[in-house]
Amino acid sequence: MLPAYNEEPFLADTVDELVAGLRGRGHEFEVIVVENGSSDGTFAVAEKLAARDGEVRALSTPDADYGAALRHGFMNARGDVVCNFDVDYFDLGFLDRAVALLDDGCVIVVAAKRGAGAHDTRAPARRVVTAVFSGMLRVGFGLAVVDTHGMKAMKRAELAALVAECRSGTDLYDTELLIRVERAGLRVGAVPVVVAERRASRTSIVRRIPRSVHGLGRLWLQLRREARGRR
Repeated sequence: MLPAYNEEPFLADTVDELVAGLRGRGHEFEVIVVENGSSDGTFAVAEKLAARDGEVRALSTPDADYGAALRHGFMNARGDVVCNFDVDYFDLGFLDRAVALLDDGCVIVVAAKRGAGAHDTRAPARRVVTAVFSGMLRVGFGLAVVDTHGMKAMKRAELAALVAECRSGTDLYDTELLIRVERAGLRVGAVPVVVAERRASRTSIVRRIPRSVHGLGRLWLQLRREARGRR
């Protein structure tokens, strides 16, 4: 699935590349485009692609919310395995390796931007923010997985209930899901990747940091209340 916010200039090329690559692998698949709150022609492009290619589906949500788009796409997916890519960051080689780990017992596999075998080509400031954010999750939530944002492959049936429990949107949906997966005792895998985005990030680090820190505080309190309620 592809969350798509104001991606009119890039969406068709991404979908074309994904469809061609997936057809070449010889398996049944669907590419779900989840337009969310765009002010350009993103959804019109998605509808044209869906009309042209039977494997493409175009969905839309009213608000510009990345996390809500991911949740909506997952809940509407039909396959056994759900993989989320970004319009500017996708890698079918990751999907191939992730599916092997899912077959080996993992319920979710993340693309690891750090660690052995990974290579992050983003600007130094963004790499530092990723490292600090991961440290906060490790200390504050006991999270073991090295990354929460970016590409993921997931078993739909095993994760549907946990996805439905997630309340975070925007930047923290992925994080909340992985925290819930680990706390449920389910197996998480990681595949080291090369991070090479196809255009500059449109999210300001200056704006994202306080928003994420505030969101993590709310999530910590929410999970603590839930834990108390189960006692």
